[in-house]
Amino acid sequence: MRRGRTPLALGLPAALAVVFLLLPLAGILARTPWGTLPARLTSHEVVEALTLSLTVSGWALLLSLALGVPLAWLLARVEFPGKALVRCLVLLPMVLPPTVAGVALLQGYGRRGLLGTYLDRWFGLTLPFSTTGAVLAATFVAMPFLVISLEGSLAALHPRYEETATSLGAGPSRVFRTVTVPMVAPGLLAGAALCWARALGEFGATITFAGNLPGATQTLPLQVYLLLQDDPEGATAVSLLLLVIATAVLLALRGRWLGAGGHDGPRPPAVPAAGPEPLPAPVRDQPETPGPPLTAHPLRTTVSGATRAALDAPPGTTIAVVGPNGAGKTTLLRALLGLTPRATAAPLYLGGTDVSTAPAHRRHIAWVPQDGALFPHLTALANTAYGLRAQGVPRQEADRRARQWLERLGVGHLAGRRPSRLSGGQAQRVALARALAARPRLLLLDEPLAALDQSTRAHVRHALRTHLAGFPGVCLIVTHDPVEAVSLADHVLVLEDGETVQYATPAELARHPRSPWVARMLGRNAWPVKTTARGTLLLDCGTTLTTADRPADDASTGLAVVGPEAVAVHTARPTGSPRNVWEGTVRELAAQGGRVRVLIDGVPDVIAEITPAAAADLGLSEGAPVWVSVKATEVTFVAL
Repeated sequence: MRRGRTPLALGLPAALAVVFLLLPLAGILARTPWGTLPARLTSHEVVEALTLSLTVSGWALLLSLALGVPLAWLLARVEFPGKALVRCLVLLPMVLPPTVAGVALLQGYGRRGLLGTYLDRWFGLTLPFSTTGAVLAATFVAMPFLVISLEGSLAALHPRYEETATSLGAGPSRVFRTVTVPMVAPGLLAGAALCWARALGEFGATITFAGNLPGATQTLPLQVYLLLQDDPEGATAVSLLLLVIATAVLLALRGRWLGAGGHDGPRPPAVPAAGPEPLPAPVRDQPETPGPPLTAHPLRTTVSGATRAALDAPPGTTIAVVGPNGAGKTTLLRALLGLTPRATAAPLYLGGTDVSTAPAHRRHIAWVPQDGALFPHLTALANTAYGLRAQGVPRQEADRRARQWLERLGVGHLAGRRPSRLSGGQAQRVALARALAARPRLLLLDEPLAALDQSTRAHVRHALRTHLAGFPGVCLIVTHDPVEAVSLADHVLVLEDGETVQYATPAELARHPRSPWVARMLGRNAWPVKTTARGTLLLDCGTTLTTADRPADDASTGLAVVGPEAVAVHTARPTGSPRNVWEGTVRELAAQGGRVRVLIDGVPDVIAEITPAAAADLGLSEGAPVWVSVKATEVTFVAL
């Protein structure tokens, strides 16, 4: 955005705000006794107070990390009753007056407090007016800074990374250590730094709850308070020390406390700008897959809930899952993974084992999300070895097998690169290698080629077809691309509104689509019809179609299917043999390979495909009136 001149009505108050904030700090610099500063800052009292401050703030940080990190994760990842109240409790110490916080600590942890009474009676433990009390006071006011900062980073981190790690066999604690924490590290470090700085500067709650005892609770802020009464220059010198520490912390964070570092994951891979991505290296014939011998795993399951489907597939089968947006395709995959309460797969037999009651990380089901979800902090080799390491394979052996998988997929030379340095096609091949290296019983691919350009998509499709041919389990591929469904899958599962509409081979699907959506996906015209006593087909719009494909006597409803190449377009009403003729208006013209695709509004709407020469001869343009005709022999009736 182009920057213009700052309006005076805004610039002047902003400048005054800066002066208002800067003037007190400049006063400290102006009034600091620079000549005696070294002697004052190295005096016994100041050194003792500084040491105590570092001790108290250090323990407060550790306590905040131990309690605040799980709390931040809970607030960011779990929905539970009273969540808004818990978040309010977290924020409350940030807005309470410090002395009120101290009084609250006395009423909770003092000798006569709600918990302090029992601590004193049962354990003889007294918290007020002790170093431990100072640590509690600092933790109470400082921990919210850590929780709020980390919660924001966790909320910005898309769960697909953690879910992908789970599908590779990593348990919850391993996922948290190896994926969640490294990916939110900037937010965690920023929150920890702010927490420590706030604990270091705590005054009000400490003096109210822990007192001002030299060597025990008298931290640097309390030392400043005492010096201010008898030695103002000494108070200014110590204040300068605290000011320098606070400024250093803020400069080290470089704006991270504002949430600028939050992200939904790694940035999109950098695709080379010069020309299309090169083809992967030819896959060499290999006698066996890296690792122990593979076992065949057929799939048998019934999914119920938001998505309903029954699958029974032998090992080596690839199933394409298609359907309109919101049909339940991704919900089906997540039900198989055990990651959603909206649908359940029970029973879920992989081989001879029912894994429907097993946690997600023990199902041996590998999942590749649409963008691959490669862990940005790991190299391609470490990404590929992740599932093996989660399953207990020693690092050297895991790296060896991972490198073999990368070689098989033509990206072995990229083993040392991180995802940000991979192109889209390279990243997808690494994601596929990672999934296959984990030796899953079931492989789930959620639109693996959707984010790729046409050239790269063809290359990755070739790699997929090559390696799925040797996969001993069952593979489900969610796709919107009919080319992928036909070229990669042995069967196609069609979902609409969470229900199974059709489950058939690609050839059967093309011959007899059982829903208008399927027909449109395959580029064909399809209209819901009812049969009549005369053997014709009646459309919902009232138009009657004649077909040579006579419906069965008991058929009543179905689809009339016509290929777009069978639709003839005329500028005047045709005469002669066509039995089905109606009028329409050209809505859109589009290139489709070497032909022109014509979308025509009429009763019914229809799609035609003609040659460019025919389109030129007809003088077609958007909005032009036309007539369409379809021979009776080109109308196929599919009973529903």
